[in-house]
Amino acid sequence: MSATVNRAFWQDKIDVPSVIRESPVPSKVDDGEILIKVQAWGMNPVDGFLQHIALPFITYPLIPGEDIAGTVELVGAGAAASHQKFKAGDRVFGFATRAFQDYVVLDHAMVVKIPDAMTFAEAAVFPLCLATAAHALFAKDYLHLPFPQVSSSGGSSSSSPSAAKAVLIWGGASGVGSNAIQLAKAVGYHVLTTCSPRNFDYVRGLGADKVFDYHSATVVEDLVAEIDARVCAGIFQAAGPHGAVGPCCQVAHKSKQTLFVACANAAPEGAVPQGVQATFVYDTNPKGFYYDTCSVLFADFLPRALASGEYKVAPTPEVVPTRGVAGIQEALDIVKKGVSAKKIIVVAE
Repeated sequence: MSATVNRAFWQDKIDVPSVIRESPVPSKVDDGEILIKVQAWGMNPVDGFLQHIALPFITYPLIPGEDIAGTVELVGAGAAASHQKFKAGDRVFGFATRAFQDYVVLDHAMVVKIPDAMTFAEAAVFPLCLATAAHALFAKDYLHLPFPQVSSSGGSSSSSPSAAKAVLIWGGASGVGSNAIQLAKAVGYHVLTTCSPRNFDYVRGLGADKVFDYHSATVVEDLVAEIDARVCAGIFQAAGPHGAVGPCCQVAHKSKQTLFVACANAAPEGAVPQGVQATFVYDTNPKGFYYDTCSVLFADFLPRALASGEYKVAPTPEVVPTRGVAGIQEALDIVKKGVSAKKIIVVAE
Protein backbone atom coordinates (compact mmCIF):
# COMPACT_ATOMS: atom_id res chain seq x y z
CA MET A 1 0.00 0.00 0.00
CA SER A 2 1.80 3.08 -1.28
CA ALA A 3 -0.80 5.81 -0.66
CA THR A 4 -0.56 7.73 2.61
CA VAL A 5 -3.42 10.23 2.19
CA ASN A 6 -7.09 9.36 2.58
CA ARG A 7 -9.54 11.88 1.10
CA ALA A 8 -13.05 11.99 2.53
CA PHE A 9 -16.29 13.76 1.58
CA TRP A 10 -17.65 15.60 4.65
CA GLN A 11 -21.05 17.14 5.33
CA ASP A 12 -20.53 19.46 8.30
CA LYS A 13 -24.21 20.35 8.75
CA ILE A 14 -27.34 20.67 6.64
CA ASP A 15 -27.63 23.18 3.81
CA VAL A 16 -23.91 23.94 3.54
CA PRO A 17 -21.53 22.86 0.75
CA SER A 18 -19.73 19.57 1.26
CA VAL A 19 -15.99 19.62 1.97
CA ILE A 20 -13.21 17.22 0.99
CA ARG A 21 -10.65 16.70 3.77
CA GLU A 22 -7.50 14.62 4.02
CA SER A 23 -6.33 12.28 6.77
CA PRO A 24 -3.76 9.49 7.04
CA VAL A 25 -4.61 6.11 5.55
CA PRO A 26 -5.21 3.57 8.35
CA SER A 27 -2.07 1.50 8.89
CA LYS A 28 -3.66 -1.41 10.77
CA VAL A 29 -7.02 -3.08 11.34
CA ASP A 30 -8.53 -5.05 14.21
CA ASP A 31 -8.91 -8.83 14.20
CA GLY A 32 -12.16 -9.12 12.25
CA GLU A 33 -11.71 -6.07 10.05
CA ILE A 34 -10.68 -5.37 6.47
CA LEU A 35 -9.23 -2.21 4.93
CA ILE A 36 -10.57 -1.57 1.43
CA LYS A 37 -9.16 0.77 -1.22
CA VAL A 38 -12.34 2.05 -2.83
CA GLN A 39 -12.64 1.81 -6.61
CA ALA A 40 -16.32 2.79 -6.89
CA TRP A 41 -19.01 4.36 -4.74
CA GLY A 42 -22.77 3.91 -5.14
CA MET A 43 -25.20 6.76 -4.45
CA ASN A 44 -28.43 6.37 -2.47
CA PRO A 45 -31.29 8.85 -1.98
CA VAL A 46 -30.55 9.02 1.75
CA ASP A 47 -27.09 10.45 1.02
CA GLY A 48 -28.56 13.49 -0.71
CA PHE A 49 -31.35 13.71 1.85
CA LEU A 50 -28.85 14.12 4.68
CA GLN A 51 -27.42 17.21 3.01
CA HIS A 52 -30.67 19.06 3.65
CA ILE A 53 -32.66 17.28 6.36
CA ALA A 54 -31.37 16.68 9.91
CA LEU A 55 -32.65 13.36 11.23
CA PRO A 56 -32.81 12.93 15.04
CA PHE A 57 -30.45 9.94 15.06
CA ILE A 58 -27.80 11.56 12.82
CA THR A 59 -24.92 13.61 14.21
CA TYR A 60 -23.02 16.19 12.16
CA PRO A 61 -20.34 16.60 10.90
CA LEU A 62 -20.42 13.27 9.08
CA ILE A 63 -19.00 11.32 6.16
CA PRO A 64 -22.07 9.96 4.35
CA GLY A 65 -22.30 6.95 2.07
CA GLU A 66 -22.92 3.21 2.36
CA ASP A 67 -21.97 1.55 -0.94
CA ILE A 68 -18.38 0.70 -1.89
CA ALA A 69 -16.51 -1.69 -4.15
CA GLY A 70 -12.76 -2.03 -4.27
CA THR A 71 -9.69 -4.07 -3.40
CA VAL A 72 -8.61 -5.44 -0.03
CA GLU A 73 -5.47 -3.77 1.35
CA LEU A 74 -5.19 -5.10 4.92
CA VAL A 75 -6.84 -8.09 6.61
CA GLY A 76 -7.22 -8.86 10.31
CA ALA A 77 -6.57 -12.42 11.47
CA GLY A 78 -10.26 -13.12 12.07
CA ALA A 79 -11.20 -11.90 8.61
CA ALA A 80 -8.49 -14.04 7.01
CA ALA A 81 -9.87 -17.12 8.79
CA SER A 82 -13.51 -16.33 7.96
CA HIS A 83 -15.74 -18.36 5.63
CA GLN A 84 -14.64 -16.25 2.62
CA LYS A 85 -10.95 -16.31 3.69
CA PHE A 86 -10.18 -12.72 2.72
CA LYS A 87 -6.68 -11.74 1.63
CA ALA A 88 -4.96 -8.64 0.26
CA GLY A 89 -5.83 -8.06 -3.38
CA ASP A 90 -9.33 -9.58 -3.22
CA ARG A 91 -11.98 -7.73 -5.24
CA VAL A 92 -14.98 -7.03 -3.01
CA PHE A 93 -17.98 -4.88 -2.28
CA GLY A 94 -19.01 -3.78 1.18
CA PHE A 95 -21.88 -2.22 3.11
CA ALA A 96 -20.35 0.62 5.07
CA THR A 97 -21.03 3.68 7.10
CA ARG A 98 -18.79 6.67 6.30
CA ALA A 99 -18.29 5.21 2.83
CA PHE A 100 -17.43 8.38 0.90
CA GLN A 101 -13.66 8.22 1.33
CA ASP A 102 -10.74 6.61 -0.47
CA TYR A 103 -10.10 3.96 2.19
CA VAL A 104 -12.77 2.27 4.32
CA VAL A 105 -12.41 -0.14 7.25
CA LEU A 106 -15.21 -2.73 7.48
CA ASP A 107 -16.21 -5.72 9.57
CA HIS A 108 -15.49 -8.74 7.35
CA ALA A 109 -19.11 -9.94 7.77
CA MET A 110 -20.27 -6.92 5.77
CA VAL A 111 -18.01 -7.66 2.78
CA VAL A 112 -18.55 -9.94 -0.23
CA LYS A 113 -16.04 -11.21 -2.79
CA ILE A 114 -17.06 -10.41 -6.37
CA PRO A 115 -16.45 -12.40 -9.58
CA ASP A 116 -13.55 -11.40 -11.82
CA ALA A 117 -15.95 -10.54 -14.65
CA MET A 118 -17.88 -8.05 -12.52
CA THR A 119 -16.69 -4.43 -12.67
CA PHE A 120 -16.34 -2.32 -9.56
CA ALA A 121 -19.06 0.00 -10.87
CA GLU A 122 -21.41 -2.97 -11.16
CA ALA A 123 -20.54 -4.24 -7.67
CA ALA A 124 -21.15 -0.81 -6.09
CA VAL A 125 -24.80 -1.10 -7.14
CA PHE A 126 -25.55 -3.62 -4.40
CA PRO A 127 -24.77 -2.81 -0.76
CA LEU A 128 -27.48 -0.64 0.83
CA CYS A 129 -30.23 -1.63 -1.60
CA LEU A 130 -29.52 -5.32 -1.12
CA ALA A 131 -29.15 -4.96 2.66
CA THR A 132 -32.44 -3.07 3.02
CA ALA A 133 -34.30 -5.61 0.89
CA ALA A 134 -32.79 -8.50 2.82
CA HIS A 135 -33.71 -7.03 6.20
CA ALA A 136 -37.30 -6.37 5.11
CA LEU A 137 -37.73 -9.89 3.75
CA PHE A 138 -35.75 -12.03 6.22
CA ALA A 139 -35.48 -10.26 9.60
CA LYS A 140 -37.73 -11.65 12.32
CA ASP A 141 -39.37 -8.27 12.99
CA TYR A 142 -40.49 -7.91 9.35
CA LEU A 143 -41.65 -10.50 6.77
CA HIS A 144 -39.38 -13.19 8.29
CA LEU A 145 -39.08 -15.29 5.14
CA PRO A 146 -36.57 -18.17 5.21
CA PHE A 147 -33.04 -17.32 4.09
CA PRO A 148 -31.98 -18.67 0.68
CA GLN A 149 -29.87 -21.80 0.82
CA VAL A 150 -27.00 -22.63 -1.51
CA SER A 151 -27.49 -25.71 -3.68
CA SER A 152 -24.71 -28.11 -4.63
CA SER A 153 -24.43 -26.34 -8.01
CA GLY A 154 -23.70 -23.02 -6.32
CA GLY A 155 -27.09 -21.39 -6.95
CA SER A 156 -30.01 -20.99 -4.58
CA SER A 157 -32.09 -23.89 -3.37
CA SER A 158 -35.70 -22.99 -2.56
CA SER A 159 -38.02 -25.14 -0.51
CA SER A 160 -41.38 -26.22 -1.93
CA PRO A 161 -43.57 -24.59 0.78
CA SER A 162 -42.37 -21.14 -0.31
CA ALA A 163 -43.27 -21.75 -3.94
CA ALA A 164 -46.99 -21.80 -3.14
CA LYS A 165 -46.88 -18.38 -1.46
CA ALA A 166 -46.86 -14.88 -2.89
CA VAL A 167 -45.06 -11.74 -1.76
CA LEU A 168 -45.83 -8.22 -2.98
CA ILE A 169 -42.93 -5.86 -3.64
CA TRP A 170 -44.10 -2.32 -4.33
CA GLY A 171 -41.59 -0.43 -6.48
CA GLY A 172 -39.79 -3.31 -8.17
CA ALA A 173 -37.76 -1.14 -10.57
CA SER A 174 -36.01 0.70 -7.73
CA GLY A 175 -32.63 -0.33 -6.40
CA VAL A 176 -34.17 -1.86 -3.28
CA GLY A 177 -37.02 -3.42 -5.26
CA SER A 178 -34.66 -4.96 -7.83
CA ASN A 179 -32.86 -6.80 -5.04
CA ALA A 180 -36.06 -7.72 -3.21
CA ILE A 181 -37.43 -9.43 -6.33
CA GLN A 182 -34.27 -11.50 -6.74
CA LEU A 183 -34.06 -12.44 -3.07
CA ALA A 184 -37.72 -13.45 -2.89
CA LYS A 185 -37.34 -15.58 -6.01
CA ALA A 186 -34.22 -17.20 -4.50
CA VAL A 187 -36.44 -18.66 -1.78
CA GLY A 188 -39.13 -19.75 -4.20
CA TYR A 189 -41.84 -17.12 -3.72
CA HIS A 190 -44.37 -16.04 -6.36
CA VAL A 191 -43.38 -12.39 -6.75
CA LEU A 192 -45.92 -9.66 -7.47
CA THR A 193 -44.55 -6.19 -8.07
CA THR A 194 -45.47 -2.69 -9.22
CA CYS A 195 -43.65 -0.22 -11.44
CA SER A 196 -44.19 2.03 -14.45
CA PRO A 197 -45.11 0.21 -17.70
CA ARG A 198 -41.76 1.19 -19.24
CA ASN A 199 -40.05 -1.02 -16.63
CA PHE A 200 -42.31 -4.09 -16.92
CA ASP A 201 -39.77 -6.08 -18.97
CA TYR A 202 -36.96 -5.04 -16.62
CA VAL A 203 -38.64 -6.44 -13.49
CA ARG A 204 -39.78 -9.56 -15.31
CA GLY A 205 -36.13 -10.13 -16.23
CA LEU A 206 -35.32 -10.15 -12.52
CA GLY A 207 -37.92 -12.83 -11.87
CA ALA A 208 -41.18 -11.00 -11.13
CA ASP A 209 -44.11 -13.31 -11.88
CA LYS A 210 -46.79 -10.65 -12.30
CA VAL A 211 -46.40 -6.90 -12.72
CA PHE A 212 -48.89 -4.10 -12.05
CA ASP A 213 -48.87 -0.45 -13.08
CA TYR A 214 -48.81 1.57 -9.89
CA HIS A 215 -50.37 4.50 -11.77
CA SER A 216 -53.52 2.48 -12.47
CA ALA A 217 -56.69 3.69 -10.76
CA THR A 218 -57.52 0.07 -9.91
CA VAL A 219 -54.08 -1.10 -8.79
CA VAL A 220 -55.16 -1.72 -5.18
CA GLU A 221 -58.18 -3.80 -6.19
CA ASP A 222 -56.16 -5.65 -8.83
CA LEU A 223 -53.47 -6.54 -6.31
CA VAL A 224 -55.98 -7.69 -3.70
CA ALA A 225 -57.62 -10.03 -6.21
CA GLU A 226 -54.25 -11.51 -7.20
CA ILE A 227 -52.99 -11.81 -3.61
CA ASP A 228 -56.14 -13.50 -2.34
CA ALA A 229 -55.90 -16.15 -5.07
CA ARG A 230 -53.12 -17.76 -2.98
CA VAL A 231 -51.44 -17.46 0.41
CA CYS A 232 -49.43 -14.24 0.72
CA ALA A 233 -46.41 -13.93 3.01
CA GLY A 234 -46.61 -10.13 3.23
CA ILE A 235 -45.96 -6.80 1.54
CA PHE A 236 -42.75 -4.84 1.15
CA GLN A 237 -43.02 -1.18 0.12
CA ALA A 238 -39.54 -1.03 -1.39
CA ALA A 239 -39.75 2.39 -3.04
CA GLY A 240 -41.94 5.18 -4.26
CA PRO A 241 -42.82 8.66 -3.07
CA HIS A 242 -43.79 9.38 0.54
CA GLY A 243 -47.36 8.42 -0.30
CA ALA A 244 -46.48 4.93 -1.55
CA VAL A 245 -47.04 3.47 1.93
CA GLY A 246 -50.76 4.26 1.65
CA PRO A 247 -51.62 1.96 -1.29
CA CYS A 248 -49.65 -0.89 0.28
CA CYS A 249 -51.61 -0.49 3.49
CA GLN A 250 -54.86 -0.37 1.54
CA VAL A 251 -53.99 -3.68 -0.12
CA ALA A 252 -53.38 -5.20 3.32
CA HIS A 253 -56.60 -3.67 4.67
CA LYS A 254 -58.79 -4.97 1.83
CA SER A 255 -57.23 -8.42 1.61
CA LYS A 256 -58.97 -11.38 3.26
CA GLN A 257 -55.61 -12.26 4.78
CA THR A 258 -53.72 -10.60 7.63
CA LEU A 259 -50.75 -9.05 5.84
CA PHE A 260 -47.76 -7.36 7.45
CA VAL A 261 -46.38 -4.33 5.58
CA ALA A 262 -42.63 -3.62 5.75
CA CYS A 263 -42.00 -0.01 4.68
CA ALA A 264 -38.87 1.51 3.19
CA ASN A 265 -40.47 4.92 3.85
CA ALA A 266 -41.90 6.09 7.16
CA ALA A 267 -45.70 5.89 7.12
CA PRO A 268 -47.32 9.33 6.89
CA GLU A 269 -49.96 10.20 9.44
CA GLY A 270 -53.28 8.59 8.59
CA ALA A 271 -51.83 6.20 6.00
CA VAL A 272 -52.21 3.02 8.07
CA PRO A 273 -55.82 1.82 8.50
CA GLN A 274 -56.91 0.31 11.78
CA GLY A 275 -55.99 -3.36 11.97
CA VAL A 276 -53.01 -3.10 9.59
CA GLN A 277 -49.48 -3.46 10.92
CA ALA A 278 -46.98 -1.38 8.92
CA THR A 279 -43.42 -0.93 10.17
CA PHE A 280 -40.53 1.17 8.88
CA VAL A 281 -37.51 -0.99 7.99
CA TYR A 282 -34.74 -0.02 10.39
CA ASP A 283 -32.12 -1.62 12.59
CA THR A 284 -30.28 -0.70 15.78
CA ASN A 285 -27.85 -3.62 16.01
CA PRO A 286 -24.70 -2.35 17.78
CA LYS A 287 -22.58 -4.54 15.47
CA GLY A 288 -23.80 -2.59 12.45
CA PHE A 289 -26.84 -1.59 10.44
CA TYR A 290 -28.61 -4.75 9.12
CA TYR A 291 -25.76 -6.86 10.50
CA ASP A 292 -27.78 -9.98 11.33
CA THR A 293 -29.25 -10.39 7.85
CA CYS A 294 -26.19 -9.24 5.89
CA SER A 295 -23.79 -11.49 7.79
CA VAL A 296 -25.88 -14.53 6.83
CA LEU A 297 -26.37 -13.66 3.15
CA PHE A 298 -22.86 -12.30 2.59
CA ALA A 299 -21.07 -15.33 4.03
CA ASP A 300 -22.17 -17.97 1.56
CA PHE A 301 -25.28 -17.47 -0.59
CA LEU A 302 -24.40 -14.15 -2.19
CA PRO A 303 -20.78 -14.82 -3.27
CA ARG A 304 -21.87 -18.12 -4.84
CA ALA A 305 -25.00 -16.69 -6.47
CA LEU A 306 -22.94 -13.84 -7.97
CA ALA A 307 -20.26 -16.24 -9.19
CA SER A 308 -22.84 -18.52 -10.83
CA GLY A 309 -24.57 -15.57 -12.50
CA GLU A 310 -27.88 -16.42 -10.83
CA TYR A 311 -27.92 -13.10 -8.95
CA LYS A 312 -27.91 -10.21 -11.41
CA VAL A 313 -26.47 -6.71 -11.24
CA ALA A 314 -29.58 -4.58 -10.88
CA PRO A 315 -30.31 -1.82 -11.39
CA THR A 316 -27.88 -0.84 -14.15
CA PRO A 317 -24.96 1.37 -13.04
CA GLU A 318 -24.60 4.83 -14.59
CA VAL A 319 -21.16 6.35 -13.99
CA VAL A 320 -20.79 10.13 -13.68
CA PRO A 321 -18.00 11.85 -15.64
CA THR A 322 -16.05 13.23 -12.66
CA ARG A 323 -13.86 10.64 -10.96
CA GLY A 324 -12.84 10.22 -7.34
CA VAL A 325 -14.26 11.78 -4.20
CA ALA A 326 -14.60 15.05 -6.16
CA GLY A 327 -17.37 13.43 -8.24
CA ILE A 328 -19.63 12.55 -5.33
CA GLN A 329 -21.51 15.85 -5.17
CA GLU A 330 -22.15 15.71 -8.91
CA ALA A 331 -23.60 12.22 -8.46
CA LEU A 332 -25.75 13.22 -5.48
CA ASP A 333 -27.23 16.10 -7.45
CA ILE A 334 -28.38 13.60 -10.09
CA VAL A 335 -29.92 11.32 -7.46
CA LYS A 336 -31.85 14.23 -5.94
CA LYS A 337 -33.63 14.74 -9.26
CA GLY A 338 -34.87 11.14 -9.17
CA VAL A 339 -33.73 8.02 -11.02
CA SER A 340 -35.47 4.79 -12.01
CA ALA A 341 -34.07 1.38 -12.99
CA LYS A 342 -30.48 2.66 -12.65
CA LYS A 343 -27.91 3.41 -9.97
CA ILE A 344 -25.62 6.43 -10.01
CA ILE A 345 -21.96 5.48 -9.51
CA VAL A 346 -18.68 7.35 -9.01
CA VAL A 347 -15.48 5.53 -9.90
CA ALA A 348 -12.08 6.26 -8.37
CA GLU A 349 -9.35 8.24 -10.10
